[in-house]
Amino acid sequence: MSQNVISYLKERGFVDALTSEDIEKLCEKPIKVYVGFDPTADSLHLGNMIGIMALAHFQRFGHTPVVLLGGTTGRIGDPSGKSVERPLLDADSLLNNVHNIRLHFEQVLDFEGALPTPLIVNNDEWFRSFGVVDFLREVGKHFRIGPMLAKESVRARFESEEGMSFTEFSYQLIQAYDFYYLNAEHDVVLQMGGSDQWGNITAGTELTRKLTGRTVYGLTWPLLTRSDGKKFGKTEEGAIWLSSKKCSPYQFYQYLVRMPDGDVIRMMKMLTFMELEEINEMEAEMKKPGYVSNTAQKRLAEEVTRILHGDEGVKKALKVTEGAAPGKEAILDADVLGEIAQDMPSISLSVKEVVGLRYADLAVVSGLLASKGEANRLVKNGGAYLNNRKITDPGHSVSDHDLIEGKFLLLGAGKKKKVLIKIKI
Repeated sequence: MSQNVISYLKERGFVDALTSEDIEKLCEKPIKVYVGFDPTADSLHLGNMIGIMALAHFQRFGHTPVVLLGGTTGRIGDPSGKSVERPLLDADSLLNNVHNIRLHFEQVLDFEGALPTPLIVNNDEWFRSFGVVDFLREVGKHFRIGPMLAKESVRARFESEEGMSFTEFSYQLIQAYDFYYLNAEHDVVLQMGGSDQWGNITAGTELTRKLTGRTVYGLTWPLLTRSDGKKFGKTEEGAIWLSSKKCSPYQFYQYLVRMPDGDVIRMMKMLTFMELEEINEMEAEMKKPGYVSNTAQKRLAEEVTRILHGDEGVKKALKVTEGAAPGKEAILDADVLGEIAQDMPSISLSVKEVVGLRYADLAVVSGLLASKGEANRLVKNGGAYLNNRKITDPGHSVSDHDLIEGKFLLLGAGKKKKVLIKIKI
């Protein structure tokens, strides 16, 4: 590619701050660039995908992406952006987390093609045998308390009721040494992270300069918040995880397809490989009178779901989405309803409690509606659904054939109100 990766990332909204404008000239030749990920859970979340995508763009421009898994830093927890101290994890949990989150990078980065092969390292490799006194002598002496206290992440915690432990206070020393070590051993010259990592990154550039006389660089991207005030990658139920075991392709897709109009173009630029020209065309379409609502969100959701979960993940997400829509001809099966169950009220009833009941009776028993009178009026007005089929006969009774694979029954009142009945075996 003739374009420089830094100017390209600026166009996509990835660049919040640079330690030097010389970085663009540096990237005219292939370099090694790293982003650190602490294994504080057995999956990364959608917010972490910004860092993975940044590495992927560097790789596509001919640079080598380096993934640092913080086996050691994860034992402490980065205080940046946190109002309270993280719970400390045991060694087995950390090892399990490291193993699981490696898979995310294999999903997004190219490990087998013609592009530079990514390097994945764990900082526990070099800290495992580093004694505390040796660390204080060789690393700690290069840090001054004043500048450390002045870091935004530290100052905010110092002024809070929670305060900050010495354990967390030492985090920036450890991350700074990571940058020095990666530069010395692997010739890594650029570290990237969210804007809350600025203090940790500059600590690493300074330590490397003091220990080796070399100049290394830092780049941060803006922390993402949604225009509706919600934290990006979070729902009321918790984080939007990258692992399909913790967040199904359907749930992942649904989060993105519900993205506010004010955020969708920015997310396309940062979370997909879509060409900027196409994204700009989509932005222009959204402003036209004939624009079909949610078209951009659907494209965003499909693109990001495909990156993380492949074509099969997209097919499954679309299948479940179709199955969840009342009045559709989509085939409902146990897999679809098992997914839907995570996003709607449900109740467990036995076959005897379901088969033979009229819609109005079942609507009351399941808690979908408050009274039989309300249910009968709904049937009369065309708003009653059984397995997404409209019920028009008030005398229609549930039969064994209505039970989907003998496991589920989907009851609906109008287009949005539903309850899933799980059949007790």
